[in-house]
Parts: sequence; C-alpha cells; structure tokens
Amino acid sequence: MAERLLALLLVFAPLSLISLGGGPSIFAEMQRQAVDVHGWMSAGQFTDLFAISRAAPGPGSLICALVGWQAAGFLGALAGALGLYVPSSCLLLAIGHWWRRRGDSPARRVIERGLAPVAVGLIFAGVYALLRADGAGWMEVATLALCTIALLRGASPYAVMAVVALLYAGLQQVGAIGS
Repeated sequence: MAERLLALLLVFAPLSLISLGGGPSIFAEMQRQAVDVHGWMSAGQFTDLFAISRAAPGPGSLICALVGWQAAGFLGALAGALGLYVPSSCLLLAIGHWWRRRGDSPARRVIERGLAPVAVGLIFAGVYALLRADGAGWMEVATLALCTIALLRGASPYAVMAVVALLYAGLQQVGAIGS
C-alpha cells in the first residue's frame, strides 16, 4: 500500500508543476500514467472518472482524487490530491511574489508570450488522449470540430450543448448511432 501511495505522489507532483493552462493540460499524461504505466485502471474507467470529475462541482482536476481512490482507496485519493495541489501551490506562491515585484518587465512579457502556446498544446494533447481512450470515431471528432468553430465564433455554450444533445438524441432514436 505504501508503494502505491508513493507512486501516486510521484505521478501527480511532477504533473502539478507542468499543468500550464490548468487541469486539462495534464489529462493526457495522467491517463497514460494511470492506465498504461501503472495499470490502476482501464482506459474506459479513466474516461468514466473524467466524466464524473467534469460533472461534479469544483475543478475538473479533482480527477486526481478519483484516480487515487481507484488506485488505493481513501488514502490514495488523499495522496493524489496532495500530490497535484501542494507542489503547484507552493510554486505559484513563489512565482506570484516574483511576478508582483517585476511589474511590466520585458522578461515577464516574454514568459507570458512563450507559455501561451505551450498551454494550448498541452490542452489539445489532453483532448486527443480522451478521444482515443473513449474510442471516438469520425462523428465525435467532427462534433468536436464544429462545436469549437461555433464557440470561437461567439455561439452560446448552452446553445451548442442543446443542439448537440438534440442531434445525438435524434440520431439515437432513428437508430443511426448506438447508445
């Protein structure tokens, strides 16, 4: 049990420090570690935990506690959460102190411009990993692309969700897709 708790800490602490762009930026590596490297769960189970973490109130990165729970029960959930939140919180405190003292320095602007594409790339990697884990086909990828375009053009997220839900419900009703 202690080995598994240590493994959880060793998985989540480094992820904590590279989670540029928030939780979605590390989902791909989290899934790889939990499924492929450590075998704590199947790809389908990870996808289910991801869905639960997104539906539950609070940050989506709470998936770390769900992965920890799956791997080692309550103590695993605690180890996963502490591993993901403590290192980045300490780093953020240190960087925040430095950031405030630098004001409008050229170094600060360069860092901001350099990290933005890294964060976007990490988030796309997480989306790709989740699509692969869920066995997404052309219809899911097309839906993702169309929804992204609609949202970038200013569509209401609620309207996009309603249209997609109605579309998929209709396709399921006529037997074009499975449940």
